[in-house]
Amino acid sequence: MSAGAVAAVDLGATSGRVVVGYVDQAAGTLRLDHVARFQNGPVRLASGLHWDFAGLYRDLTRGLADAFRREPGVVSIGVDSWGVDYALLRGDRLLGEPFHYRDERNAAAAEAVHARIPFEELYRRNGLQFLPITTVYQLAAEQAGGGLELADSLLLISDLVGFQLTGAKVAERTIASTTGLLDVETGEWDRELVGRLGLEPSVLPRLVSPGASLGDLRPGVAAELGAPAGLQVVAVGSHDTASAVVALPMRPESSAYISCGTWGLVGVELERPVITAAAREANFTNEAGVDGRVRFLRNVMGLWLLSESVRWWERDGSSIDLPGLLAQAAEVTAEVPVFDANDPRFLAPGDLPGRIAAWCAERGIAAPQSRAEFARSIVESLAEAFASAVRTASALSGVDVETIHIVGGGALNTLLCRRTADRSGLPVLAGPSEATAIGNALVQARAAGFAGGDLEALRSLVARAFTPIRHDPTG
Repeated sequence: MSAGAVAAVDLGATSGRVVVGYVDQAAGTLRLDHVARFQNGPVRLASGLHWDFAGLYRDLTRGLADAFRREPGVVSIGVDSWGVDYALLRGDRLLGEPFHYRDERNAAAAEAVHARIPFEELYRRNGLQFLPITTVYQLAAEQAGGGLELADSLLLISDLVGFQLTGAKVAERTIASTTGLLDVETGEWDRELVGRLGLEPSVLPRLVSPGASLGDLRPGVAAELGAPAGLQVVAVGSHDTASAVVALPMRPESSAYISCGTWGLVGVELERPVITAAAREANFTNEAGVDGRVRFLRNVMGLWLLSESVRWWERDGSSIDLPGLLAQAAEVTAEVPVFDANDPRFLAPGDLPGRIAAWCAERGIAAPQSRAEFARSIVESLAEAFASAVRTASALSGVDVETIHIVGGGALNTLLCRRTADRSGLPVLAGPSEATAIGNALVQARAAGFAGGDLEALRSLVARAFTPIRHDPTG
């Protein structure tokens, strides 16, 4: 088979989408048909901030049904999602809606974990930067609240969708690497670490790698979707950044990447993890990539700063045109503050403009005055954080970065791309914006046999199908 169609489900922290990917490697063509897009966000319950998984699953299955109506020739489904968040199950029953990583419970839990295992040792074992949202800290909070007592299994979000579709309880390695419970050297569960944390190892599912089949759709699900009996669900790079990196038309030996959406994931692709003291102090992480690659990166707060500010301004019922706001921001000539985009105060939902103003006041800096100035300040702060992370990634990894690739929603933000080029002094290649869905589709296509080769072969196909926009530094 030289060509075929697959359905990619891409779940982000603010929205989800279902895309049909058409891949013909022999002809060098790659095309996406955007079938459905839907909102995703937190709900605040008495117990804290949660995801509405039932609503998310309803929306994605409706999107898949639309995909099969539009393209009956789809041969498989792949699902990717954001990392760290999980659901607890007993048997086949979900024990409540999954907690949202921005829930306030996580900060105190980090101290409890580090009291048992110092962060220096934890970093040697899992290679992950310190983020209070990481699953290992969330599980400590869950344990303290008694939430683990009834659970006999734990599934990360993309794996939870796979279970609902097929009945298979597995953990795909790229997303499992965001938990802090995976051995950075072996890629297997660190069962000694799990035991020392007082967790039950049996709740952790079997690990699988990208390209593995999760099995057939459940018959009832297939009927609901209008899918043929026996249709396969395939593990992809189930962490959304892992899928995005597959679709980067880059040369790993001389490129850095920024997968920019709600978060900005800034780093380089390596063959081996970097778990030095310098990497730990710089708060860089080593996450699993497709084909055994390592995503050596740092999390930067990302476009969350802009989207949550807009949400706050719109709380009175007004509507803000984001492209228009960014156009106004590009025209700002007044000096705006460059704040620390990674300050933990910006993690929780709420009045981000007020927190930015407070950050400035604490340092005797004039805060932005208008919404356009706030937007420009956010863009400048993100660009500086991105440029700094690229420089650090290069120094720690030995990769001589000549080009920065920006993919995801940030690739459509021209002002952000230009300012990142200016602040880094390096050319920025923007696009494809739908890199995550593309990478998802390519791993499925390779599993189905109508694409082949290593990551470089898949990236060559992306380069032929999508032309990035180049932004050269102007300074």
